[in-house]
Amino acid sequence: MPSDLWNFACERYARPGVESACLQLQAQGADVCLLLTAGWLGGRGVACTPQRAEVLQQQAQAWQREVITPLREPRQRWRQAAQQDARLHELREALKQLEQQAERCLLERLQQLSEHWPTAQGETLDDWLNALGGPQAAQLEDAQRQLRRALREA
Repeated sequence: MPSDLWNFACERYARPGVESACLQLQAQGADVCLLLTAGWLGGRGVACTPQRAEVLQQQAQAWQREVITPLREPRQRWRQAAQQDARLHELREALKQLEQQAERCLLERLQQLSEHWPTAQGETLDDWLNALGGPQAAQLEDAQRQLRRALREA
């Protein structure tokens, strides 16, 4: 397992079925960066506490609201039109790159908040996913199952 959160997230997200599971959960209000952070913390055996989950959620919510969402929304709106307009496609790709950079910044911030928390306290993935998955995420059992499987695999 990669020791840093960014490389862990990239490696897990690239696994078959993970991207679609994450996007389904995101559409229901889950934060993909928090889901991947849950996998990283759970795999390291970091105990999940309400206080720790709250710290991570506060950091993620502010960054999502102020930085990531304003980049994501126009990129998504332009999806159809960009297929017919090469210049708009270029702008959409530039927004996608900025959005990915913003996600990387968020993951780095989440790692900084949590990297000093004690590790090796046993498997805690389910606790973290339950705490950080968002209220609607539990409704998508198939996506949750796919994500849990990918996050558990070494």
